Amino acid sequence: MSEKFNNLPVQERPYERCIRHGAEGLSDRELLAVLLRTGSKERTVLELAGDLLKLVPEKEGFTGLRRLNLEELTSVHGIGTVKAIQVKCMLELARRMAREEAGKGIYFKTPASIAEYYMEDLRHLEQEVLLLLMLNQKGRLLKEKYLFQGTINASVISPREIFLEALSARAVQIILLHNHPSGDARPSREDLQATKRVFEAGELLGIQLTDHIIIGEHTYVSFREKHYL
Repeated sequence: MSEKFNNLPVQERPYERCIRHGAEGLSDRELLAVLLRTGSKERTVLELAGDLLKLVPEKEGFTGLRRLNLEELTSVHGIGTVKAIQVKCMLELARRMAREEAGKGIYFKTPASIAEYYMEDLRHLEQEVLLLLMLNQKGRLLKEKYLFQGTINASVISPREIFLEALSARAVQIILLHNHPSGDARPSREDLQATKRVFEAGELLGIQLTDHIIIGEHTYVSFREKHYL
């Protein structure tokens, strides 16, 4: 049988520790063990949680763990596909909650502030994604939405879809943000063509494309700063 919490000494059971000290009193390993619930024949649930955390540098913790794919998570003996999916979903839920909280009332004034805010989310991705930021007149973020995944070029970017989202959010300005998995943030010819199409559509609709920012490896290129817009 797999190792359950009630097979652990009382003082080591995360559920009991949570009751006594609150969730904030649990270590990263204990929080992860609560999610996993059971261990394996060879490893207790606390040991399994510790093995998962060892996959990433200690300073990265859950942030580093979130970047791992299912194959990397299931490389830990005792972590099957179901447990790996549970971990991925829990960490994504935590990311979204943190983003919602951080985004309340946030104002984007400079390309650098935008790039810094999204750098860690985008620079590790293995595929290109396109993120639409919708803002009011003062630059407050109203809504963000991932629109595309794959190769971002003029043929797949739909100004219609972009501006339907912007109109729905009552945005008066938008910013496009996408990543280059190669780490090189310099725009391609396709990037320039796609941006021009969106800019021209926005001019007609009265919704300004104020920037398109490409995220690379610890670097970015702003079309506004480079005077491409």
